[in-house]
Parts: sequence; C-alpha cells; structure tokens
Amino acid sequence: MSDLLPFFRAWVTDPKGVSAISPSSPALAELITSEVAADHGPVLELGPGTGVFTRALLDRGLDESDLTLIEQGQDFSRLLSDRYPNARILQMDATRLARAGLYQPGRLGTVISGLPLLSMKPRQIMGILTGTFGYMHDQGAFYQFTYGPRCPVPQAILGRLDLRATRIGTTVRNMPPSSVYRIEKQQRTRGLQTA
Repeated sequence: MSDLLPFFRAWVTDPKGVSAISPSSPALAELITSEVAADHGPVLELGPGTGVFTRALLDRGLDESDLTLIEQGQDFSRLLSDRYPNARILQMDATRLARAGLYQPGRLGTVISGLPLLSMKPRQIMGILTGTFGYMHDQGAFYQFTYGPRCPVPQAILGRLDLRATRIGTTVRNMPPSSVYRIEKQQRTRGLQTA
C-alpha cells in the first residue's frame, strides 16, 4: 500500500514515462530476479520506480552497495534514496547510459529493466541496449518484463546487436499479466551450447 501513493503521483505527472497502471507485483519481482544470484553483481536496475525489483534483488542476497539504480523521475529517485541509502542512485535518462561511464567495459553482471520499451522509439531502445551491453561481461544478462505477447525488443535490433531473447516465464499475478525475457549476447548462447 505504501507504494500506491508515490506511484499514482508519478503516473499523474508523467503517464507515458511510467507507462503502467499499477506498481509491479511481488510475483513479477520474483520472476524477473529468479535467475539472479548473489554473485551476479554488480547489478544495474533501469526504471526501478518504487523499488519492488530492488527489494527482490536484496532478498536474493545481493549487497545494496552492488546496485546502481537509474531512475528518471525525481519523486521516485528521492523515494529510492530513502529506501536504499547504500545503493548508487542516479537520476538520468537510460538512453544515455553509454556516455555515463558507470562501469569499466566487461564489469557489469546483470541488468534488471522496468523501462516501458513498448512505448519507446527504436533508437531509444538501441541506446539502452548499446549502453548496457557495452558495460556487461560476456556471461551477463539483461532481464526485461513486458505486458505484450512477445519480446519488447524488435527482432531487427536484437539481430543488429547480435543478441538473443528468451522468455523465462509469465505471471498472471500482476496487473496486467506480464512476461519476462532474458536478453544475452549470441556468443554466450553459442558458448553454452558447445560446453
């Protein structure tokens, strides 16, 4: 209940930026973090909103200091700073990640994204993926949820960046029901198949 008021305020201020009708459920948080282990850090979370995925990451054993939260909304950024004082919280546009110098190349382990990719232009999606995968090591993974029937990253973008998307599950215990995709480098997939 404590998330409803800040979520509603943010939605009224910027409905397109929030692009959801309610905060993500604990069931969706559990699903999107289900493959993340304590040694998969550092973790970059995009569009954390009220921090429901952040809490699930901590419940999986990640250290709060291993989390970087990218939130464009000022109200959500303040809320996250209060709730997660040991995390690195940056109020910025996630499409500009490549220029932010957040990590050394090959250092980032996992990305958890609550961004509304379905409402974004292809060049914005390219900016987000290029930025995150520029920091990520070869075994890293990008997790994205969607309300849609397929991966929210167009196949043309996946192909251009040599990425592969795999649906890891769907939950009906979210409003609306949601699916989660793991996006990873093709070379990682090829390497796993030959091992």
